[in-house]
Amino acid sequence: MLIITIKQGKEKSILQGEPWIYVSMVARVDGKYDEKMKAGATALVRSSSGQFLARAAWSPKSQIQARVWSVDETEAIDHAFIKRRVQAALAKQPMPVKADGKQRRLINAEQDGLPGLLVDHYGTAPGYLVCQFQAAGVDAWKVTIVKTLITVTGCPNVFEYADELVRKGEGLPVTTGVLAGEEPPEEYDH
Repeated sequence: MLIITIKQGKEKSILQGEPWIYVSMVARVDGKYDEKMKAGATALVRSSSGQFLARAAWSPKSQIQARVWSVDETEAIDHAFIKRRVQAALAKQPMPVKADGKQRRLINAEQDGLPGLLVDHYGTAPGYLVCQFQAAGVDAWKVTIVKTLITVTGCPNVFEYADELVRKGEGLPVTTGVLAGEEPPEEYDH
């Protein structure tokens, strides 16, 4: 497992709930890390004195070196965790009862505990879910996220839109296209 040690004095923002760990905050990274390690892997974040601070998604090529998943030391970051986060976010912004064809933001990244993930619903029922995976952590969990979105919303059409600048800044490939179901009409694809 990766261990990110934060520079002395820089842990305050994490303790105050800031979900981003900038490269300037990192003293060192220990563990089984090499250039081939998958971006988005879960890292243990600790203070300079060794105190547990968080579990975070590692993003080695970004200026935001890690994004916090959880500050609970006992909480595993696994399929069940990701499903719970997606379900909780969707419970706050359920699918519209009457489809009016307007865009609705269903998942709003850090606000919903899913750093870097934006999900919008477009169109009339069943409509289309358009996802932006803007961080390595959520990109690594893409399959679990998409399956959970389909199960919870009942919407079979999931499309990925990529903001080229954001994805390149994360060191991720720029990918846009259908993840499930049908491609949305052009006016809904981003």
